[in-house]
Amino acid sequence: MENNLHISAPFGSDTLRSSSKIIDQFDRKFDYLRLAVNEKCNLRCIYCMPEKGIELLNEDLYLSQLEIKRIISLFAQMGISKIRFTGGEPLLRKDIPNLIRYAKYKCGINQVYLTTNGILLNKYISQLEAAGISGINISLDSLKPERFEKITRRNKLEQVLSNIKLVQDSKVPSLKINVVFMRGFNDDELLDFVELTKTSNLTIRFIELMPFDAHQIWKTGKFYKSEDIVKDLKNQVKGLLPVTGSNTEHYIFQVDKYLGKVAVIPSYSRNLCANCNRIRVTADGSLKNCLYSKEEKSLRDEIRKGASDQELKDLVCNSFFAKHKDGWDAQRTEGNIRKSMTQIGG
Repeated sequence: MENNLHISAPFGSDTLRSSSKIIDQFDRKFDYLRLAVNEKCNLRCIYCMPEKGIELLNEDLYLSQLEIKRIISLFAQMGISKIRFTGGEPLLRKDIPNLIRYAKYKCGINQVYLTTNGILLNKYISQLEAAGISGINISLDSLKPERFEKITRRNKLEQVLSNIKLVQDSKVPSLKINVVFMRGFNDDELLDFVELTKTSNLTIRFIELMPFDAHQIWKTGKFYKSEDIVKDLKNQVKGLLPVTGSNTEHYIFQVDKYLGKVAVIPSYSRNLCANCNRIRVTADGSLKNCLYSKEEKSLRDEIRKGASDQELKDLVCNSFFAKHKDGWDAQRTEGNIRKSMTQIGG
């Protein structure tokens, strides 16, 4: 198998980017790759995984380091300017710093990010700094120990908060906290999370619950719509001012005289679809042109069959040209959708 895993030439001073950009029939351009590097996780969040975890694939079905590097190089040639490593929990892979360094310095990708639950950051923060990471997103759904344990089924809040402080004290340029908000569950912590932005230059991001969980919690009435989160922010927070943020941060604010920002992400409402620029590759190498798509193309299988770079590029371009207008259309198509966010990659 390894004989087919040649890595595309990385970018250097004498290497030019390919002109094969990724564009769909609605003239959306895709330049942001979310690459899952495993499905394993050291938490069992109730909206993501069953308590006993999910049935994992055999190790040989996951992308190897060489396959991941080839995919990174391929997408870099196709105009990707931002990559985010996700999981599962990506820091359960010891080669993450190496992959970050490869993406940034060998493939010329300017923005290289990591999304993590934060538990292992104390072991990796120095390596991540040295690798040139652009920013870290930490998933944290409660500041209350008992509630954190109820959500994650693990008693690790103190460790996560300690590691958030480590990132703040490091040279990592950007820190964002991702909060999956659920009505009647953690919505009473809205002001506590906003207060974290008072003296810290970080972004708190309230994220809608997504329908990829074994227990279908999103159908139980705990769903907290983005417009309602924004309404509650405006009603409860004085001095809330609109500011600018990333494409994902559909609603973004800053409290007057606070250092940080507060964002609301409509991941289920799908208000972002018209401006979508995301590409997803799962840990087992499947290409997804939409979070809600039931149609996947296996880059892993094509690589292992010996596909050329051009063949892989054609597969990617064809998949994205066929992308649905929005996530609602994608969800209405026939087929099976993955049941856990840890199988998709966040």
